[in-house]
Amino acid sequence: MELVNEVTAHLENKPGRLAKICSALAEEKVDLLAVSVMETAGPSVLRFVASDLEATKRVLTSLGTEYTVAEVLALQVENRTGALSGVLEKLAQEHINIDYAYVSSASSQGKAMGILHTTNPKKAQQILRDQAAASEKSGGRRPLHTR
Repeated sequence: MELVNEVTAHLENKPGRLAKICSALAEEKVDLLAVSVMETAGPSVLRFVASDLEATKRVLTSLGTEYTVAEVLALQVENRTGALSGVLEKLAQEHINIDYAYVSSASSQGKAMGILHTTNPKKAQQILRDQAAASEKSGGRRPLHTR
């Protein structure tokens, strides 16, 4: 798991707008690692994590697209029932709020990648690292009271 930069842009909801941005990023050899597009009453909200933030900024600026950058937590979870809920429950116990999240299949078989925008991404990262370390020490098994 790592802290990554997520780009948010508001786009006119019309044909070709998203394609134009994705094509321009592809021309600059920028890979999209995670993408979310949500329709709203106004402009659509595009959120994504890219392989090259500086190239992404140049592309969006050249297209006249306003954007913001935020730090989010990117983590891989097992692609199985309940895996994401376990992560979310642990963060809730530590009073970390999830403002929004999106999850996509990762290239690793049996894994999914989640992007979490939290109230405190650094603390969330530490909590989940501590949990993973404790799980390794106990042989990967959860305590009986949490099963």
